[in-house]
Amino acid sequence: MIALSLAEISAVVGGQTYDIPDPAVQVTGPVVIDSRQVKDGSLFAAFVGERVDGHDFAQAVVDAGAVAVLASRPVGVPAIVVADVQAALGALARHVVERLGATLVALTGSAGKTSTKDLIAQVLRSKAPTVFTPGSFNNEIGLPLTALSATEETRFLVLEMGARGIGHIRYLTNLTPPKIGLVLNVGTAHIGEFGGREQIAQAKGELVEGLPEDGAAILNADDPLVRAMASRTKARVILFGESDEADVRAENVRLTESGQPSFSLHTPSGCSDVTMRLYGEHHVSNALAAAAVAHELGLSADEIAGALSEAGTLSRWRMEVTERPDGVTVVNDAYNANPESMRAALRALVAMGRGRRTWAVLGQMAELGDEALAEHDAIGRLAVRLNVSKLVAVGGREASWLQLGAYNEGSWGEESVHVSDAQAAVDLLRSELRPGDVVLVKASRSVGLERVALALLDGGVEGEVVA
Repeated sequence: MIALSLAEISAVVGGQTYDIPDPAVQVTGPVVIDSRQVKDGSLFAAFVGERVDGHDFAQAVVDAGAVAVLASRPVGVPAIVVADVQAALGALARHVVERLGATLVALTGSAGKTSTKDLIAQVLRSKAPTVFTPGSFNNEIGLPLTALSATEETRFLVLEMGARGIGHIRYLTNLTPPKIGLVLNVGTAHIGEFGGREQIAQAKGELVEGLPEDGAAILNADDPLVRAMASRTKARVILFGESDEADVRAENVRLTESGQPSFSLHTPSGCSDVTMRLYGEHHVSNALAAAAVAHELGLSADEIAGALSEAGTLSRWRMEVTERPDGVTVVNDAYNANPESMRAALRALVAMGRGRRTWAVLGQMAELGDEALAEHDAIGRLAVRLNVSKLVAVGGREASWLQLGAYNEGSWGEESVHVSDAQAAVDLLRSELRPGDVVLVKASRSVGLERVALALLDGGVEGEVVA
């Protein structure tokens, strides 16, 4: 974080200082909410969770080097006490980004947010110091923490924004007002909480409503619900996609033999060829979104294409591709899942597995509400239509719907199987995998299916799944 004194921080957050001998002492380290991440000069924000109360770690974090604790009650060590720690954290983030002068880029969407954010960050940091959301740290706590990790040298701040209801993104844009806002797509992720795609579009569009007149709204030309958001912003609109009307578009899209996308990138400033290191055709749209942001920030087509061609995976368990010594390829995409990302992952699996046996090890897609049965059934059917060699549906009711969809789509019989849990999936795979097979592992984060991928990569030997 930029250096701020405890007196300055207290004034910004409207707090009261306790047990602080010298209010001029500065916070020079990171702002953290996990006591294990404290470093010299840190500010520790104490949250009260369901199982753990951060205030109980006050003495330990100060002993570890924290300058003070941002708390909701006095804790016997240097502290700034506020009525609401979360609100104070947000106020501090707003103050810091206003002081920075960095360009804020915010993005949202139903699928692909984290992968696109990682691409944007890699392209922009080839040009200037860039800070970006780690993983999918995209909520009302994670976003301020990301903003507070910026320093005086930061020129670009790339922030992923998630939402579980109307008003969430508006709240986030008030904390960290973006100059550039990007909306990727409107899908069915969290549809059970929102109630429908129109409500999801309403929530996602709050991002472009918060842009200034001299800002830029970057919208997916291929998604009608996103494209319609042009009427909801006073900022300049830039379209990306494969549509002929897109300002930044892809032509001659194809996949390499290993399933990596290659295309010709067209921008208003020129054209250049891209061959990505990532897997799956769905990354073309993500790359175009990143290219549109980079173009807006002054990068040439050649600079953008070069950075996109070098970009890799920065976040764990998102299409992580590992080849075992015996030739089995494991694709760990188990961080999260929704119908859109599940379809994209299945198509990527098939592209990677040309001439090889392909396994789709799939689990529940959460928060689909009344659409859950139909969506799981549809994914099972899609696996059959794509000629995936074998579907392994892992878990309870939703997994049974996956398997049933596959069974009903065709005479799959032994090609689809329903197993109870991750250990059963590992046992099955260890007994049946052959050299050269490609295994995709994907489900919502709550399922914990990454344990299957990690077990398969643990030397390929027998053993229990470790949680």
